[in-house]
Amino acid sequence: MGMKKLKLLTVALLALLLAGMACHSDQRQGKLPAPQANAPALTAAVPAAPAPASHEVSDPKPNAPEPTQTAPQPKADPVADLIANAEKEYQAGEGKFRAGDLEAAKRSFDHAVDLLLQSPAEIRSDERVQHELERVLEDVNRPEMAALQSDNPAPQPKAEPAPIDEVNDVTPPVDPNVKARAEAEVKATHSDLPLMLTDQVAGFINYFSTPKGHEILQHALERGGRYREMIEGTLRDQGVPQELIYLAQAESGFHPLALSRVGARGMWQFMSSRARGYGLQHNLWVDERQDPEKSTRAAAHHLKDLYNQFGDWYLAMAAYNSGPGTVQSAVKRTGYADFWELYRRNVLPKETRNYVPIILAVTIMAKNPAQYGLGDIVPEQPVPYDAVVINYSVDLRLVAQCIDVSPATLQDLNPSLLRLATPKDQSFELRLPVGTRDRYLAAIEPIPPQMRVWWRYHEVAEGDTLASIARTYRTSLAAIEKENHLLSGDELKPDSKLMVPIPPGKHAVTEDGASYARHTTRYKVRRGDTVQTVADNFSLPPVMIRRWNHLRGDSLRGRRIVYVHLPVTPTGLTNGPSDTSKSKSDRELAPATRKTVQRHKVQPGETLITIASNHHTTVEALKRDNGNLAVLRPGMVLVIKSVR
Repeated sequence: MGMKKLKLLTVALLALLLAGMACHSDQRQGKLPAPQANAPALTAAVPAAPAPASHEVSDPKPNAPEPTQTAPQPKADPVADLIANAEKEYQAGEGKFRAGDLEAAKRSFDHAVDLLLQSPAEIRSDERVQHELERVLEDVNRPEMAALQSDNPAPQPKAEPAPIDEVNDVTPPVDPNVKARAEAEVKATHSDLPLMLTDQVAGFINYFSTPKGHEILQHALERGGRYREMIEGTLRDQGVPQELIYLAQAESGFHPLALSRVGARGMWQFMSSRARGYGLQHNLWVDERQDPEKSTRAAAHHLKDLYNQFGDWYLAMAAYNSGPGTVQSAVKRTGYADFWELYRRNVLPKETRNYVPIILAVTIMAKNPAQYGLGDIVPEQPVPYDAVVINYSVDLRLVAQCIDVSPATLQDLNPSLLRLATPKDQSFELRLPVGTRDRYLAAIEPIPPQMRVWWRYHEVAEGDTLASIARTYRTSLAAIEKENHLLSGDELKPDSKLMVPIPPGKHAVTEDGASYARHTTRYKVRRGDTVQTVADNFSLPPVMIRRWNHLRGDSLRGRRIVYVHLPVTPTGLTNGPSDTSKSKSDRELAPATRKTVQRHKVQPGETLITIASNHHTTVEALKRDNGNLAVLRPGMVLVIKSVR
């Protein structure tokens, strides 16, 4: 026992000696000794005693130090890491959706789903991943359905490809004859923008002289007539050379709905972040990059700012294309604030190197139309319009019915609208065909402001009855009578107009023109199910199944639940098997298997879609079972093999 005490004392003294040496070393290096507790423990310096053999009995002393124990390292959990990453993407999408950036939100949502679906099979099969996938899919669809139903059930307008993408892919050869002729023309051309004829510019003049390039240029010059006066006046006000109107021609062909591969949008091809910096609004309702007048003012302001930064219009154009930071970096690296020198040194992106020559080529040709076969172009004329500043949301289809024009006409006058409805909770300048302002105000006045996205006007046609109109618009006969002060049995006069009160919030109309229930229905996937079989079971387009569940193909392998929004019938009921023992949002539906054969007499106002929805079948099945009928008339009797 005496030897044990001696060893312990020796170890303690050795520890104190080492500590003193360390402290002295720190002081020599200019470090202050660390503060010490009043009674420093020696356990850190005492090695743990070996564990006793199985036949020995340990005899711990009350004052003996406890051996230190290292905390066990937590095991890596790839499932938890995967869920955390997916949740991070999902939350990012939520933030982008609330900010009104729907495209970016959808990308984040899709990425969250992809992370879960594309994980290794052994991870994807974990119950936690399945629950997270179901939760994310269900939540991801809610914003989209809310957007479709939040007083705005119409699809977004289609975008047009930006011409600059196609032209930028070209590397045109230089025709010496074309270059020689262009050199003479440049000398005789007056321009506020300096015109230089390099091989690159001559190459694009050659390209725009080919049949394909000539067609692009011609269409842009024709469309540009509609906006020329407005653009030139705006550029003049900002002190920007008039020739920079051809920047819009090269970028978008003067098309307000032009969309580039990288997401630049509108006549002046603004990226979203740059547009916000110049006051262009982008939210769920509008994208002012697509407003010709507002985007032109922003572009002129931006170009003037870039000229003030670089002191050169060529560098300003290059910075407009690739960003001022890219050009500034190229200038700093080379020491040359000259576009052609930066071009020669290949320090700019390929698209930017082509960008300035394209604009110069277009400018030279447009200023010399006769020499390039452009003398016979008939430019479009500016379209005059009336403007009404409104602070309520209204569906453009109702506006069209008020003034007897097509919704497409209104979309053309209001290209900044992302959907067929004006914004809610903010003012908006609604543009109408010239001479229709008073007519619109008189027609819209009887309709309650909160109903102007739902109600419609119906022009009575020969054979219409109140019952057929009510069926067509999915409303009640009594409601139509009440709002139009009609008595039962009143005769409807052809060409007269009726207000049709449609109850709000009963359905959502999506891009395929069909109506779907607001709530989500959970379908439990069975062996052998595919997107097509599920779509067939519920009379849904496969594209909607894929969209709601973020699917790319027809396979449902690895999926336990598929989310659907059931079609809505004219009576407001959803199609598909029901299970009243469960809530609507939590139904798990088995595939329909039992068929019945019925006969149905076609009523006025009915369509193949409404008949198919009411009888749990499809339009394709109706056509197949009735001799591929092409025309539907009241009184016809159809054979219906419905699925129950």
